[in-house]
Amino acid sequence: MRVTRGLSAQAVWILSAGLVSLGLALVSGAGPVRNGLLITGLALVALTLILRSGLGVQRWHDRRQAAHLTQLVGQDVAPCFSTDEMGRILFRNAAALSRFGDHAAQTLVAQLHEQFAAPSAVLFRLQSRAANSGAAREDLVTRRGHLRLSVHRLAADRFLWRLEEFQDRSTAGRGAEGLSLPMVVVNRAGVVLFSNEAMRKLLGERPKRLDRIFPNPRVVSGEEVQVFGHNGPLRAVVAEVEGLGDRREVFLLPSATRNDEDTISTDFESVPVALMKFAADGRLRSLNLEARRLLGDIPMAELSFHDLFEDLGRPVADWLSDVVSERLPAGSEVLRVRRAGEDSFVQVQLRRIVEHGRSGALAVLADATALKKLEAQFTQSQKMQAIGQLAGGVAHDFNNLLTAILGHCDLLLLHHGREDADFADLEQIRQNANRAAGLVSQLLAFSRKQTLTPETLDLPEVLSDLTHLLNRLVGEKVQLQLAHDPSLAPIRADKRQLEQVLMNLVVNARDAMPDGGTIRIETEAMTLPEPLVRERATIPAGHYAMIRVLDTGCGIPTDKLEKIFDPFFTTKKVGEGTGLGLSTVYGIVKQSGGYIFVASEQGRGTVFEIFLPAYTAVDDDETVAPVVEEPRRMMIRTSEGVVLLVEDEAPVRAFASRALRLRGYTVLEAESAEEALRTLADPALEVDVFVTDVVMPGMDGPTWVKRALETRPDVKVIFVSGYAEDVLSADQARIPNSIFLPKPFSLNDLTQTVQGQLH
Repeated sequence: MRVTRGLSAQAVWILSAGLVSLGLALVSGAGPVRNGLLITGLALVALTLILRSGLGVQRWHDRRQAAHLTQLVGQDVAPCFSTDEMGRILFRNAAALSRFGDHAAQTLVAQLHEQFAAPSAVLFRLQSRAANSGAAREDLVTRRGHLRLSVHRLAADRFLWRLEEFQDRSTAGRGAEGLSLPMVVVNRAGVVLFSNEAMRKLLGERPKRLDRIFPNPRVVSGEEVQVFGHNGPLRAVVAEVEGLGDRREVFLLPSATRNDEDTISTDFESVPVALMKFAADGRLRSLNLEARRLLGDIPMAELSFHDLFEDLGRPVADWLSDVVSERLPAGSEVLRVRRAGEDSFVQVQLRRIVEHGRSGALAVLADATALKKLEAQFTQSQKMQAIGQLAGGVAHDFNNLLTAILGHCDLLLLHHGREDADFADLEQIRQNANRAAGLVSQLLAFSRKQTLTPETLDLPEVLSDLTHLLNRLVGEKVQLQLAHDPSLAPIRADKRQLEQVLMNLVVNARDAMPDGGTIRIETEAMTLPEPLVRERATIPAGHYAMIRVLDTGCGIPTDKLEKIFDPFFTTKKVGEGTGLGLSTVYGIVKQSGGYIFVASEQGRGTVFEIFLPAYTAVDDDETVAPVVEEPRRMMIRTSEGVVLLVEDEAPVRAFASRALRLRGYTVLEAESAEEALRTLADPALEVDVFVTDVVMPGMDGPTWVKRALETRPDVKVIFVSGYAEDVLSADQARIPNSIFLPKPFSLNDLTQTVQGQLH
């Protein structure tokens, strides 16, 4: 080995110098010079003996280590080598001798230079990591497939290398070597890890980096580039496929000439990327096998870019024209496939190409259906949540206004009898205000912020009670049919709201059949052993009662199905509906813990299906016995009771205070919670009832009431709000002796509620 020869020459040189010094000492006369030469010669001879002794020890260690390695990896099926820190081979096992031959190179770099690109850089990188951490490993792409190269540190200057070869593990191994389409596998740094025979033939050599192939190594998939061919520069189209880790497969599609057009067509057909070629006017020229698989069974004859893909914010044909004319750079968009049986989306990367002197566009396609569906689900969820929040906020403000309108109207009606000329006008104001309150109630239903009173219901019984009213609603031209499942379990819901759901669905079905037809209401017991995914919703496993409402009407267009639950969306003529019916149905069903789905076919009818959780009775009784309290000691006052009214809306507060005073109550007013607490700071003040708004600027109603009840535990409480009772959030302890009065309320509603709390 070179190490041995190097040390022997050094020893010979030192020994020669020592012998020369001794010879000069013999011929020199006695004196200091002779003694110095004698000492120098003896020292050099001794150093020679020490070096040769050390060399012998090193050889002994190497032989001993070789014996140990023979026992350890001598029969390993993978080639193994041991090297020194300079990369010189000290040991080969039987597999290495069989794989590379007995008369192989003396260094590992020379041994592996035909196996993969840049072996010296790879070996240096792995040896440096092994010297620091003890071991290192890296997977490489070779002509034969994949190579896993691992190294272990045996000593400070000794390393053990092991090569594991895997045939056809890379994407290039899938017939890439025999593919007539030139291709390379590169990493992110632009180092070529593999090149097939077609690429080597095109370039005249094995490329080591992308800059050997392209003038600009930063190529973009689908873009036409210049290639440094063996016989001169040529034009080609790049198709790039992402591989594992940081690897990329780059395919070359040479621009077709009249002589090699058939060959290039074959390569275009077999490339494992969905590709389509379009003329400058958008006409489809060709597409390969992967594109046909992606787009499905769609006839491609005489089609254009516009015929295949749905427009963006502007026509897709304009986008293609801008790319071909270079007014816009190459880019990508997610487009909907027009002629697919169901919603299908693809990501289209569009690049300008030139073939036979004609400009055109190359489209690289990737399936984006799953991503688009996920985006649509998220967008729909965000939209419904935003509309619900908006509806709830608007309803709260309207309820305050309507409370003031209805209240003051009631006050005026107290002074006007039926014979009065103004009575009819006041009654008309009250009726229209009540209609407005009904619309606000529907908004609250959609936003799931209305107050529900759930109870255990038997669906057949509810439908039986409702049948007479439904028959009156549908009229004589429409036939109403009911069918019940005898095994149907009870449900827990608000009866009044459930009846509202059924009436809205039946009325919509009636309006869809102006010439008559049949409406069928069915109930069915459903048991889901596992979660059911349907129309962007997941129904948990469990027992359900399903209500199905079918009609034989005109149906709903497909493009409007996703919008029918949106507030104010309607397919009826102006004046025939508010557009809140189905949004109310949606909100009530969701607030009741259920799910609603719709299926429709134009000309055949529509089916609504409602899933409501089946209710299983528990040990505790549903009907809670009223709590009988000991009569509270009443203070003697000149009026029936003292009411502390806390309301930040001045019109509502003015109406409520006048209404209560007319009934004989003493009313103390406060426009905020802080003012109410200051009023109650007087211990001599006696108060019987707190009437307070829930949501107010500053401190809210439940917070100040709990603080006030610490010193006045016997005071009754009435909460009023334009929101639902749910605004009394779960983290706030329930207030004793309290009830909820929703806005808008009338004069009688308010006074009867206060009287009920007092007596």
